[in-house]
Amino acid sequence: MTPEDSETPPGPAAAPEMGRIFLVVIDDTDELKPALEYACLRAKRSNGRVAMLYVIPPVEFEHFMFVGDVMREDRRKDAEALLQSYADRIHEISGKMPIIHLREGDRREELLKFLDTETVHVLVLGADTGKGGPGPLISSLMGKDLRRVHVPITIIPGVLNSEEIRTLTLY
Repeated sequence: MTPEDSETPPGPAAAPEMGRIFLVVIDDTDELKPALEYACLRAKRSNGRVAMLYVIPPVEFEHFMFVGDVMREDRRKDAEALLQSYADRIHEISGKMPIIHLREGDRREELLKFLDTETVHVLVLGADTGKGGPGPLISSLMGKDLRRVHVPITIIPGVLNSEEIRTLTLY
């Protein structure tokens, strides 16, 4: 067998290396902003990219199909507007446009499915520091669902300011 025989046959060119992917789950909580800033700065310093995942909650009102469809479409439009506003901010901080993912369903379950099927190097979540605990997603992922997560999770306290986040991302 010659060296030429052992080479991989020609095929489509490999996708260019895009660096590490930092996934942030988008929601409407205050703790999202520090987590997003952290992910952007880490991506910038490691030549990576930020990916956003927004999960549209399922429509509960299905008595009339038309009404459910209208509600679903309204939620999708709101989600797209929210993602666009965060995409602009991510581009401003990281220098790269984010990868945008939009799904519908239960947020926890969709995140777990996403982590099983998509390339993610680090999951970045913002933690609520109030009496109610870090939030349902973090509580679930650190508890019963931890065995289903196969990527590192970075949890950013929601009380960190920009200066503290910049200091954390220097290393």
